[in-house]
Amino acid sequence: MCHVIVTCRSMLWTLLSIVVAFAELIAFMSADWLIGKAKPSSSEDGDNRTGGPQEPYHPTLGIYGRCTRISHMQFTRRDTLCGPYAENFSEIASGFWQATAIFLAMGIMILCTVAFVSVFTMCVQSIMKKSIFNVCGLLQGIAGLFLILGLILYPAGWGCQKAINYCGSYASAYKLGDCSLGWAFYTAIGGTVLTFICAVFSAQAEIATSSDKVQEEIEEGKNLICLL
Repeated sequence: MCHVIVTCRSMLWTLLSIVVAFAELIAFMSADWLIGKAKPSSSEDGDNRTGGPQEPYHPTLGIYGRCTRISHMQFTRRDTLCGPYAENFSEIASGFWQATAIFLAMGIMILCTVAFVSVFTMCVQSIMKKSIFNVCGLLQGIAGLFLILGLILYPAGWGCQKAINYCGSYASAYKLGDCSLGWAFYTAIGGTVLTFICAVFSAQAEIATSSDKVQEEIEEGKNLICLL
């Protein structure tokens, strides 16, 4: 018989697992890893025609994508165009970034799998006498290691030609040049920290769902068990 067991610690672990997976996925897909040096607006832009100020803009560069500003002459305004600069994996600007993409993708796949499984831990707490919480915690720890490897390798690719075009000639491995780090990089770091927190907290979720109070309510014949 399926017993639905919900505790504060197990629910918090489930929510954190889902948030971490989505945060890492969004960061990986974003082009806001590097914010390039300011570029002046085109003299042929609509701002110049109307006499408005020409504000510089900052293009952004991700692992496989980029955002840059383009001019719509017919509407006399500027807009930002975002999309992948690499049509396939081999066109990613740096070998280090290719390795980063592999490690991050592996870590994110594991995190998404754990996030999906975590939803069902309210009904199923073990498989083949193994605690799902402990297994998921182990997988989250492995995912965290993949994410760390990816984040360590990423700055090594700042010396590639693509990064130099955005960050200036002083850009090199582990040196930003004229660029600054975007929100996606910090989100990936924060997600990695939370991944290890989830891995540790999974043990608390397992303890909460197998406590004496839970066992007492199961023996009383309750199918829905909610505990603080």
